[in-house]
Amino acid sequence: MYLSEIATGGPQYFDLAPWVLFFPLLGLLVNLIAGGRLPEKVIGAVASTASGLAFVVAVLQAISLIGHPEGAVIPLADWIAIDDLRLRWALQVDTLSVTMMLVVAGVGTLIHIYAVAYMHEDVRINGDPRRYRRFFVFFNLFILAMMVLVSADNYLMLFVGWEGVGLCSYLLIGFWYDKGKDGIGNAVAGKKAFIVNRIGDFGFLIAAFVMFSAFRTFQFEGVFTQAPEVAMQLPAAIVLITFFMLLGVAGKSAQIPLHVWLPDAMAGPTPVSALIHAATMVTAGVYLVARSHPLYVLVPSAQTAVALVGGLTALLAATIAVAQFDIKRVLAYSTISQLGFMVSAVGMGAFTAGMFHLVTHAFFKALLFLSAGSVIQGVEHGLHHVEHDPSLKKKLGPHPHDYDPQDMRNMGGLRTRMKTTFWVYLIGALALAGIAPLAGFWSKDEILAEASVLKPGVYWLLTAAAFFTAFYIGRQVLMVFFGKPRSEPAAHAKENPPLMTVPLIILAGLSLLGGALNLPGIHTFGHWLEHTIRIEAAVKEIYAAGRPIGEFNPLVAGVSTLLALLALFLAWWIYGRRGETLAPHPTARAADDPLRQALGPLFTLLHNKYYVDELYGYIVVKPYQALSRFLAEVVDWAFWHDWFHDSVLAGGYRWLTRLLAVRIDLGIIDAIANGLGEATRRASQLLRRVQTGYVRNYALSVFFGVVLILGYLILR
Repeated sequence: MYLSEIATGGPQYFDLAPWVLFFPLLGLLVNLIAGGRLPEKVIGAVASTASGLAFVVAVLQAISLIGHPEGAVIPLADWIAIDDLRLRWALQVDTLSVTMMLVVAGVGTLIHIYAVAYMHEDVRINGDPRRYRRFFVFFNLFILAMMVLVSADNYLMLFVGWEGVGLCSYLLIGFWYDKGKDGIGNAVAGKKAFIVNRIGDFGFLIAAFVMFSAFRTFQFEGVFTQAPEVAMQLPAAIVLITFFMLLGVAGKSAQIPLHVWLPDAMAGPTPVSALIHAATMVTAGVYLVARSHPLYVLVPSAQTAVALVGGLTALLAATIAVAQFDIKRVLAYSTISQLGFMVSAVGMGAFTAGMFHLVTHAFFKALLFLSAGSVIQGVEHGLHHVEHDPSLKKKLGPHPHDYDPQDMRNMGGLRTRMKTTFWVYLIGALALAGIAPLAGFWSKDEILAEASVLKPGVYWLLTAAAFFTAFYIGRQVLMVFFGKPRSEPAAHAKENPPLMTVPLIILAGLSLLGGALNLPGIHTFGHWLEHTIRIEAAVKEIYAAGRPIGEFNPLVAGVSTLLALLALFLAWWIYGRRGETLAPHPTARAADDPLRQALGPLFTLLHNKYYVDELYGYIVVKPYQALSRFLAEVVDWAFWHDWFHDSVLAGGYRWLTRLLAVRIDLGIIDAIANGLGEATRRASQLLRRVQTGYVRNYALSVFFGVVLILGYLILR
């Protein structure tokens, strides 16, 4: 409804909603225009303040919704008016959109503050301090694009934000575009993310085209109001919309088969991984399904497909994470897996559970990524110390430039060197593993409880994924923080400044207490969302035949907790007792992981990600490259350039010019001109004989002329 239609029921600040867009816009404009003359601390302060003020506005919107849970639509301007298509630029303020605003701006602000210190070191380690300003311009641009996405009141405006966050992801993944393998590795990673996301965007666009054809509108309210009637008259349209939308979700939220871009996205700076690829952008697909719930509940087959895609993704990514060595890559596959939990939840109709896990995951996964960044910088400080100590530098081996500060095989023993980072990392790890009473336990348990009733097959997939989750995060903690340092840089690592550790402590607190948002029996978060997602009760009744779900299930919770503890114990059994025997990478000859010895080829399969990238390389990339070479070398160069351009166009032009020059110009036009000249020349030769130079001849000629004239006149 419009702002003027809101009933009085407490304080309302809906008119301030546009500032969730304006503050990030102002922040990026200030740094873009004046940042070149500002010191780094001011640049970081401007960007962080812009994000922080957007969070304040989001809090005010939440306060407004307490008294006015029906929400509001705040129009800003007319946007598109073409025939039947009438769209305004307006903000949808309801409990679902404001939840996303709070997550984006709240977690985003903490990551901005962290990045102020992190990027100060990162730009110097990578040798280009001038890029500091660019980073925060991109960061504020991302907050702006994400706010456009979650505040949209129609699918087309949502798509603008959808594309905006995709652009920011590309810019930030390739932020160090001249780094990586062969000097282009990071640029290639950014391109890969961009291309894979375009495949998902194709699905979103097809869904939007079908939607407009069936509904004649993109407005949420108009689409959802007409949905039951359209489902009766044009059932195929709803099916197409929901399935093509699933393709968009798979692209943006890194679900199979479009999950391959997210691990490579770790090429960006760690704050990028935390903000875009863990806490916010990748959850856009989950938000899209939750926002489109009135459509999905009309297509059970689409719900089943979404739930299965999420469940399979959760298990696939969790198993891959078991065999990775890069500290950020483990967390990347963890993110894919946890996104699978969320997608599966909203797919099966457990929208509150899915959104609840989205919120708690933003807390503990942002914490884990930022803590991983703290670890990386701590080890890089140690590497810097070792490189400047001749007696230590030789211990790096014959190729010290190959030392990887992100490889967990080069770490160990950091709990004594980086105590704050260790404790916050441990809290995030236990939250991810689903250990009570941390936030991850409550949100993941709610998904498992609802899956056990709604989709038993998906429940077993998610339960298996939960077991592997606890194992790989236990393995990571043990490899990074326990045992003895397995390299000199790890032995000389040091803790980072408070500007980095304080946001970690805050996120650790949220990871510890975040489960209170939706405790069993209270369901604060569920009651909050039910003002927007009103269909969930009907969904529960349809699928559960009246059985109460969403309540605490001791059996499900007990099984998941026991499996998590068993996985953590197994991780300790393999890595905790043998941490000192793990070989540092890349110079050691001993086995780098005891699990490799135990699993053999299976470990290689997991380490190589089931060879999905290689499979795509053979069936998509290489044929595409071969087709590109054929089009470039044969069609474009040999046919189009050499034959058509050179033979047809250039040859035809040369033939025509020869015809015009030789046959027409020389043969006809010049021949006529030359003939006239020759005739004139011959006539002049004849007339020259008359020109004798003697007066008597001229007089005689005149005489004969007069005689001829007189004779003519007389005869006439």
